Amino acid sequence: MSTENLNNIALLIDADNVTHRGIDPALTVMAELGQVNIRRAYGNFAKGNLAKWDKITNRYGIRPQQQFDVSKGKNATDMAMTIDAIDLLYQGKVDGFGIMTSDSDFTPLVTRLRQDGIIVYGFGESKTPDAFKSVCTRFLDIEQLIAGDKDEEKPSEADDKRIETLAKKAIDSELIELLAGAWKAAKRGDDGFAVMSEVGNIAGNRSSFDVRNYGYKRLTDLFDAIDQFEVQRRGENKQPYVKRHR
Repeated sequence: MSTENLNNIALLIDADNVTHRGIDPALTVMAELGQVNIRRAYGNFAKGNLAKWDKITNRYGIRPQQQFDVSKGKNATDMAMTIDAIDLLYQGKVDGFGIMTSDSDFTPLVTRLRQDGIIVYGFGESKTPDAFKSVCTRFLDIEQLIAGDKDEEKPSEADDKRIETLAKKAIDSELIELLAGAWKAAKRGDDGFAVMSEVGNIAGNRSSFDVRNYGYKRLTDLFDAIDQFEVQRRGENKQPYVKRHR
C-alpha cells in the first residue's frame, strides 16, 4: 500500500507497558503516514505508576481508556485495545495504525491488521519480543527515538552512557547480513554500486528494519558508520549509492 494516500491514522497505546516519554517522538514518526486523528491510551490509570499519564493525555490530545483490573491475572487492557483496533478496521475509516507496547500478546492483532493491507508501525522498548517486532511494517525502538529527539531535556551522564551503549550494540552481524542481502538483491551497476534508497526499501520489506533503531536519522549515516560498505554521492542531487566490500 502506498503511504501517499494514507490520511487517517490511529495510535493505540498500551500505557501499562510503554513509557509516556515516547509519545512525542512516536507522533513525529507517525506523521510519515498521515494525520494521527485517533489517539487512545489504555490502562488502569487509578494505579500510582500511571499517574503521570493525566497530564500527558491532555497535552497530546489522547483519549484515556480506563481499564480496571477486574480479575487477577487477566489483562483487560490487551482485550480493550484489540477490540477497538478490530472495530476501527471494520469501520473502514483507518488507513494505518501505530501500536505502542512492549507486549508480544499483540502479535496476532498486528498480523490480522496487516492481512487487510494495513500498515502497522510498532513502538516498544528494546526488550520487546522479536515475535511482535517481526510482524510490524516497521518497529521503532522507543529508547532510540527518545535519545534522538532534539526536544528532550539534556540527558544525564548516566543516560549519555546508556544511549552510547545502545547505539554501539545495535550494529551487529545480523544487521550487516540484512543490509548485505538487500544490497545483493538490488539492481547494481558494473562497479557494484546500488542506489541506497532501493537497498533500504528491500531491507524494510524483508524485516521491520528502520534506521532510527540504530541511533541514526538517515540511512546514509548508518552506512557511513559500517566499514563493510562504501558510500558514494553522485550527480547534481548527490544521490547516495552504496557498495559492499568483499
